[in-house]
Amino acid sequence: MAGSEWNPWRRFLALPNDSRTKTIGMAFLVSALCAVMVSGATVVLRPIQAANRAQEEQARIEALVRGIPGMAPLLEASGGALSTVVIDLDTGRAAEDVSPATLSTALDDPANWTALDPGADPAGLGRRPDLAQIFLLREGDAVSLALLPVTGTGYGGRIDAILALSGDMNTVAGIAVTSHSETPGLGGRIDERAWQLDFAGTEIRDETGEIRFQVAHGAATTPYEVDGITGATRTGGGVTRMVRFWLGPEGYGPFLRAVQRGEF
Repeated sequence: MAGSEWNPWRRFLALPNDSRTKTIGMAFLVSALCAVMVSGATVVLRPIQAANRAQEEQARIEALVRGIPGMAPLLEASGGALSTVVIDLDTGRAAEDVSPATLSTALDDPANWTALDPGADPAGLGRRPDLAQIFLLREGDAVSLALLPVTGTGYGGRIDAILALSGDMNTVAGIAVTSHSETPGLGGRIDERAWQLDFAGTEIRDETGEIRFQVAHGAATTPYEVDGITGATRTGGGVTRMVRFWLGPEGYGPFLRAVQRGEF
């Protein structure tokens, strides 16, 4: 057997081109090589893709913010620019080692979510992210405006919005409903500019610190209410619960207190 080839690779290459073994083997090798190349490209490109998504989200949010009724004049008068920060909802502080570019990756980890007990879940979320991207406008060292993404459940399904709070963190500066599944002509009117304008100036808490915000069943009668929408009581209730949850202790409450203390 002195003349036999001992190298398996050479023996494989020496097989006839119409050999089934050689055909299957080459197909496997090409597939494996392509898989390695695709995996490598994914690893290399993932940070770039995340950064691009973060920039796109920032641009989308800034455009959306300027569309909130009353926001454009406020931003122009301040002469400031929105800054973006990811906060830890439990502490109300800036999150460590998480940026807007890496937030989506962080939220892929189930450990960064908190399951909500039904009694502490008026917004009907089931679970809440531990991290949230917010947008701030500053005048000097003080926060003059905070833009907070909120979500909840209405009559038809999920409602997403951005709630703008003035620097006292107790007065609504505006709201933009970004998506919903409410009934057209009834609850669907929550995306109408006229209804959203009614939010500006509404107070959240009374002097005792209790959250009093509410979408009224009819016309607003207190500083804590906005006008209800005729025939959309359940939608209004969903918005009420959504705002109360996110501005309470399980939502942005720790962050709001930190701003009020001048610690953010």
